[in-house]
Parts: sequence; structure tokens; C-alpha cells
Amino acid sequence: GDNMKKIFIYFSLTGNGDYVANYYKEKGYEIRKVITKSKYPKKMFPLMMIGGFKAATKHKDKLVDFDNNIDDYDEIVIGSPIWFDRLSCPTNTVLSKLDLTNKSVTFVLYSGSGTSGVATKLIEEKYKGAKIINLKEPKNNIKEVDKL
Repeated sequence: GDNMKKIFIYFSLTGNGDYVANYYKEKGYEIRKVITKSKYPKKMFPLMMIGGFKAATKHKDKLVDFDNNIDDYDEIVIGSPIWFDRLSCPTNTVLSKLDLTNKSVTFVLYSGSGTSGVATKLIEEKYKGAKIINLKEPKNNIKEVDKL
């Protein structure tokens, strides 16, 4: 019923995740933003070089004060930008710290292309039954949140 606790755990670099977070906040979700110890460039090209390379090597970032306790939540939504078709590195770290067994899990993936081939495959293999929603730059395409 309505006492189901829901949380949106996400990483955002360029604001797309923050835009999605506002949407979930209005829907009564708790919000937990992931902060990385290392800073990423916000400009597209250097980000793709650094972030894309790290993502391709399944690098895990160190996080600042990440609370991995999700015992009380029934529904977990994970938000991640897509770097080179893959989950962002901070998201890899988050997933390594969370026990998603017996939880209702949704992945909301935001990217310039609105697609995430490799990430989708990985999620489907590892998190059976998880829902995957791809959004194309929701902060610039506000209709995209209608998919949520």
C-alpha cells in the first residue's frame, strides 16, 4: 500500500539525473544522490575520454559518504548517465554496495542518444526482472519523464 518506501539513488553530472530526481521527489520518493571523490569534467569531450574509458574498464569510483542501507525500502530506482553505452562508474560502485535481492528495481538511464545497449544487456543478465527506462536528456526534453 502507501506505506511502501521508495527511493531514487542516482548519479548526475550534467543535471539530467537531478531533473529526474525532482520528478521522483514529487512522487514521494526519498532521494539519495551519489557524490564521487574524484571530480569529472562537465564538458562532453573530456568526459567521454575519461568517463568512457573508465566505464569501459568497469572502474568503480570512490564515493563520499554513501549510505548503502536500503533494507527499509520496497522499491529502488537507480539513476545513471550512460557513458559509452555503459553505466557510469559511480553507478558501478553503488551497485557493488547494494543488496538488491527481493527488491523491486528500476533502472533509469539518461544519455544523449536515449539508448544504452551494453548497459541494458548487463542489467538484464545481473538483475533479472529489473525494469529499464531509457531517457534522452530529460532536462532538455521534458516529455521524456512521461516514460517514468
